[in-house]
Amino acid sequence: MPDGTAEENLPLFTAIAEGVWATDQRGSGRAYIDALIGAGFDRGAMQVTQDRSTVGNPAESLQFSVRWGETECLVGQVGPSTGQVVTTVLPQLAEGRCLVGTTRPIDW
Repeated sequence: MPDGTAEENLPLFTAIAEGVWATDQRGSGRAYIDALIGAGFDRGAMQVTQDRSTVGNPAESLQFSVRWGETECLVGQVGPSTGQVVTTVLPQLAEGRCLVGTTRPIDW
């Protein structure tokens, strides 16, 4: 629902994340981003964390987000540390960001 609120779009965001989580691509940030883009979410409003740790191991936690409007974010987290898909609506951070720290460029 492009004109809906973040809360109204949370069920779709969650369903998309759960769909990816159920595949062998569950540890790939790109898979979540691609699925969200395929469902019509705005690539330019997204952020995703790295798939691997600084020493090359699979990330214990992978986060992805979609900035929604001027004040909110749809945020998802998956990985061995969560054991399932966790999604929520959170307020935007400074400069319209949704995730804290360094994120991966979405340049594909």
